Amino acid sequence: MNNVRVRFAPSPTGWMHIGNTRTAVFNWLLAKKLGGEFMLRIDDTDAMRSKKEYEDAIRDVLLWLGLSWDKEARQSERKQRYDEVRDVLMKQGRIYACWESAEELEVMRKKLMSQGKPPIYDRGALRLSEEDIARYRAEGRRPHYRFKLNDGVIEWDDMVRGHIRYEAANLADPVIIREDGSYLYHLPSVIDDFDFGITHIVRGEDHVTNTAAQIQMFEALGGQAPQFAHLPLLTGKEGKLSKRLGSLGVRELRAEGIENMAICAFLAKLGTSEAIEPWKDLSALAQSLDFSKLGRSQPKFDEEELKLFNHKVVRQMSFAQVKDRLDTTEEFWEAIKGNLDTVQEAKIWSEVCFAQIVPIIEDTQVCAAAAENLDGYCGDDATYNEWINAIKTATGKKGKELFHPLRLALTGTDNGPELKVLLKFIGRQKAKLRLSGQNA
Repeated sequence: MNNVRVRFAPSPTGWMHIGNTRTAVFNWLLAKKLGGEFMLRIDDTDAMRSKKEYEDAIRDVLLWLGLSWDKEARQSERKQRYDEVRDVLMKQGRIYACWESAEELEVMRKKLMSQGKPPIYDRGALRLSEEDIARYRAEGRRPHYRFKLNDGVIEWDDMVRGHIRYEAANLADPVIIREDGSYLYHLPSVIDDFDFGITHIVRGEDHVTNTAAQIQMFEALGGQAPQFAHLPLLTGKEGKLSKRLGSLGVRELRAEGIENMAICAFLAKLGTSEAIEPWKDLSALAQSLDFSKLGRSQPKFDEEELKLFNHKVVRQMSFAQVKDRLDTTEEFWEAIKGNLDTVQEAKIWSEVCFAQIVPIIEDTQVCAAAAENLDGYCGDDATYNEWINAIKTATGKKGKELFHPLRLALTGTDNGPELKVLLKFIGRQKAKLRLSGQNA
């Protein structure tokens, strides 16, 4: 496809959580699969809640994930353009002033619901006389503004949900401008998508009704609505959107050692009919994107499952991918990576093997026999097995009774990579010292 443009439009009003990270991943993958552009749009029309630290964090997260962008815009710099469109649509009767207070609207909503009717605004503002409006102004009221939906059917073919159809008469005219003159999400988003030539919009299914109204906004601007894909929302493992999931972000996961490719691949395949498997890079992951394989049910995000998946990702990483983060050799990395949950853990085992530790002597008989029979060990599997058999013969011990004291003395830890693997790097001389209880 030509001139494909996809955007990610976060609001810098909080830390980027796992839900909007998933949206960013899908948008970026779609742009790359279709050979198009990926745009970052900062939706900062909420001046009171938008903060630079949140915006900086969004950029940092995207770049760390590998989701670089081709173009950028921010809504706070485009108010003049929004005002121009507002004025045109007001003259056309598509935007109108409403004078009801929040309390009055709530009373109307509750009354309709008590009658079993949908809480749709009755457009009472359009029936006000000039005298009514003058009286409201004299009372100090300031209007909010709504976009007037035309009667008829609103429909589109959603890339995830299939054909969607709404009767406009069953939808409330959306509020687009607050009493203080600031814009809500709806109209600026459409104006931006129209001006920047956005061809595809991927967002959460909580925006489906917004999409119905925004399609008419695109038409009012003289444009054609983009293609839409509405993703099922993530839930926690307990089956509902938890507070933890709503706040969990890439910053926290990154600090825990989760790899960027683990996050991207996990989020891209969660809720699909495909297995969640490690991918070589984002480009390959992008080519695998297929919205038809997304289920309609809300996928459950389990942080522990992501951590287990991270182990699979780390196990397949080459030394070239980690060498800038570790002060070790390729031989050491390849030997221990199968036992790592995170790349950072390699530093722990590097210190165990190459630095000094305090050995723990649990069984002096086992340790003494191990030290006495170590001279024949040459760093290979055959002589390692000979060494273990010699200790068994000398002590009559095997299994945990044998290996646990050896591990404590040689590594100072209860578990980890195979002792056979670590001993090769610890070396015979240092191992002897540790088996005798000396710090080495």
